[in-house]
Amino acid sequence: MSRYTGPSWKRSRRLGISLSGTGKELARRSYAPGQHGPNQRGRLSEYGTQLHEKQKLRWMFGLNERQFRTLFARAGKIREGQHGTNFMILLERRLDNVVYRLGLATTREQARQLVNH
Repeated sequence: MSRYTGPSWKRSRRLGISLSGTGKELARRSYAPGQHGPNQRGRLSEYGTQLHEKQKLRWMFGLNERQFRTLFARAGKIREGQHGTNFMILLERRLDNVVYRLGLATTREQARQLVNH
């Protein structure tokens, strides 16, 4: 299993939101990275929009595709509540996210490192 070790600012600029929570990424350059970033982009299809939102959630919580899929399947097996709501509850219950929400770490990446140590 591998973890993304590239520039986090580039991911944030691609998504158009601050993944670190500071907002510095978009303050400097509010457009997408790459040669065609500053130019106006075409409208995304419905599938493209859904994929974009899924990637946002995945990168925000720092999960691999397999971890994400497994958690989503587990959320579907819970009888009470809606699938999406259960999925968000499971994401928020993760230990690194709890550490982040308690304010013991400034970012989710930092919280994950704190939990691992």
